[in-house]
Amino acid sequence: MVDGHFTAADYNLKDKAYIGAQGGTYTLNNGRYTENLEYFTTDSTKVGTNLAYNLSAKGNTLQLTRTQNGQNITETWERIDAGGSALTGAWRIRERETQPGQMSVMQRGPRKTIKWLSGKRFQWAAINTETKQFFGTGGGTYTLKDGKYTENIEFFSRDSKRVGMSISFDYEVKNGDWHHRGLSTTGNKIYEIWAKEK
Repeated sequence: MVDGHFTAADYNLKDKAYIGAQGGTYTLNNGRYTENLEYFTTDSTKVGTNLAYNLSAKGNTLQLTRTQNGQNITETWERIDAGGSALTGAWRIRERETQPGQMSVMQRGPRKTIKWLSGKRFQWAAINTETKQFFGTGGGTYTLKDGKYTENIEFFSRDSKRVGMSISFDYEVKNGDWHHRGLSTTGNKIYEIWAKEK
């Protein structure tokens, strides 16, 4: 959860097995936590719907409760980091280099790629909120050091062989945008510009 956006992923790191993911935006109001689902891989019919919970927090534990079909549902979440890196936030890809020196602007619309970063963890997802399509997701932990952003991949919906890989990129934040360049897991050159998602 960061900047009014949330994402979650289910995966088995030991078996390199991706299970599913969901995410979107959220609001907090008088102890009520409401999610607006922008993607839900196990049931796309839920995209565009809201889930409302009663919320209570104590220390590093967050408890969400709601009623569904007459049954009480309780989710307990444990905080694993408090954010605070130079890249903490929800980011949306804005431009991508398609040929050397040529940047292609990604038009804002329902088709988007979002990357969420806490202080230590990251997840990206490519989705279309209008058609309810899901194109892929991946995530894990990351580090920032000496202008290098390094991802340690723990799950990847498209190719489990990438789990366990670490890839490093040069990064800088200029005028509020995140500039990201290096080589992908397939060895292709990448230069992307990400903007904070509103």
